[in-house]
Amino acid sequence: MPPKLPVIVAGGGIGGLAAALALVRQGFSVKVLEQAPQIGEIGAGIQLGPNAFHAFDALGVGDKARGRAVYTDEMVMHDALDETLVGRIPTGEAFRKRFGNPYAVIHRVDVHLSLLEGAEETGRVEFLTGTHVERVEQDEAGVTVYDRAGNAHRGVALIGADGVKSVVRAQYVGDPPRVSGHVVYRAVVDRKDFPQDLQWNAASIWVGPNCHLVHYPLRGGEQYNVVVTFHSRDQEEWGVTEGSPEEVQSYFQGICPKARQLIDLPKSWKRWATADREPIATWTFGRVALLGDAAHPTLQYLAQGACMALEDAVTLGEAVRVNGNDFAKAFALYQASRVARTARIVLSAREMGRIFHAKGVERLVRNELWKGRSPERFYDAMEWLYGWNADNCLARD
Repeated sequence: MPPKLPVIVAGGGIGGLAAALALVRQGFSVKVLEQAPQIGEIGAGIQLGPNAFHAFDALGVGDKARGRAVYTDEMVMHDALDETLVGRIPTGEAFRKRFGNPYAVIHRVDVHLSLLEGAEETGRVEFLTGTHVERVEQDEAGVTVYDRAGNAHRGVALIGADGVKSVVRAQYVGDPPRVSGHVVYRAVVDRKDFPQDLQWNAASIWVGPNCHLVHYPLRGGEQYNVVVTFHSRDQEEWGVTEGSPEEVQSYFQGICPKARQLIDLPKSWKRWATADREPIATWTFGRVALLGDAAHPTLQYLAQGACMALEDAVTLGEAVRVNGNDFAKAFALYQASRVARTARIVLSAREMGRIFHAKGVERLVRNELWKGRSPERFYDAMEWLYGWNADNCLARD
């Protein structure tokens, strides 16, 4: 029988809520410690591969997430300088049949809400907001988490899902971030203000020298997500600030008029100076385990940050299940099942950023890469990523 002590989860974002759901399904109660004054989410749109929907289903919130998503017809890439079509991947019936679930786009808030509703409905998740974790102690019987106000929270184990600037990771790993120098601006634009000639039901990207632009529909097509990325000319520090329309304009002078419309749209932008960390082989420490961005922060170029946090949570729950709630064994299996896959995501995202931002002759090579490739060949190349599910998530000897 699970012990009476709860599992403590540091962080009430997508990864933390997913972890809470996974653990409740194994019979535990969960206490979520969130430093923000309320449980919520910021950001704009995100993309969800079939692997994310497999995870939602395993967590019992598949229907909630599906009801809030927009299902795209394709993923499409154009050259931002001359409008050349670089690649097109259909995401319709054949895609769904191959991977067992759709490709979709959704507002980040709606992902969070689906998980939050699921967690609240269990009646087994306690939320403490305004609680900033400062340090962790552990012994043979459990963990004690101390917050900034001096309170002690006792649990059977701790899941550090406290994001890219994880306090839990800082205590156990203490490694520096790798600031990329790439800056991301994100905004959401109402359909009435969005250009007619770009109102495509697609996850669309325009790739240019040291920059790219992304757009896709949200919330039934009533809004559009707009994301632009560029290599900063300044020394960047990792963080989120208010954006400057003038700064965005200064980086996109050579872009074709069709794509350039995107940067003229938003009335306000959020600005992310991005970073990741070098992959690590150890992210479990006794009764403490890292999850999501705390374990493997990644750049955005594979659109897999949230998807990996969802996968982590499901894998964690499965590892606990097959080890009869023995956390030492469960955490070891969870780590063994996730390290190589998530490291591949981190390293592949860096390389995809290079491909997106190619210039000169490398740009010409990029534009030739996928010419004439059939959908089936694209799907074969994506199998490693989208073929994940709860049945194959654990490492096998």
